[in-house]
Amino acid sequence: MGRLDGKRALITGGTSGIGLEAARRFIEEGASVAVTGTNLKTIDAARAALGEGALVLASDAGSAAEQKNIAAAVQKHFAQLDILFLNAGVAQLAPVEAWTEENFDRSFNLNVKGPFFLVQALLPVFAPKASIVINGSVNAHIGMPNSSVYAATKAAVISFVRTLSGELIGRGIRVNAVSPGPINTPLYGKLGLAPEQLKQVADSIKGQVPEGRFGSAREIADAVVYFASDESAFTVGSELLVDGGMSGI
Repeated sequence: MGRLDGKRALITGGTSGIGLEAARRFIEEGASVAVTGTNLKTIDAARAALGEGALVLASDAGSAAEQKNIAAAVQKHFAQLDILFLNAGVAQLAPVEAWTEENFDRSFNLNVKGPFFLVQALLPVFAPKASIVINGSVNAHIGMPNSSVYAATKAAVISFVRTLSGELIGRGIRVNAVSPGPINTPLYGKLGLAPEQLKQVADSIKGQVPEGRFGSAREIADAVVYFASDESAFTVGSELLVDGGMSGI
């Protein structure tokens, strides 16, 4: 038997990186899966990778209005939802003086506003004993230069873990977070840096990890499976840091 047999799951940002690996792990553990994405190439690739049984939806993760459409599509496909993994987001790193209002708003829309309004839209869809897992970040806990806005967005969603837990536990909905350290995913390739700059950034980050390496998407996905499963039924309002010791040593 799989650890997620019979469960119905939605993963935002599930067409690449951690989200795609989580979708694979969920399917391996017996869940039915829906994923969202914005990039048409990764959407097509996800359909091929996850198979015909997966529902793959194009969506703007930062649009509050769009979250209602996602909730309606999930309800039509699954009737009810057992697992929500809020994974979609953006990691833009820049010094304070380089930030524009447009980029600031984009980060908060994708990382904070969209996830909040998706939870709101899904409230009538969640099954009893549902689990919400939020993708946080070690950056909410450390003072990494150039991460001011990104870290603030992740601190905000980690705050949701506690406040939403208090609000939703009476409905049988658990909320927890997995907060990764640096992970080998396409995310770092989206920072807009030249290859030599990207290597410098990666080497600098790796030097801050006591484990001495980047983590893998599968290591994060395994932690998400735990929170999504009934194994964590007594775990509410918690954050699991999977960061190679970056935040605590």
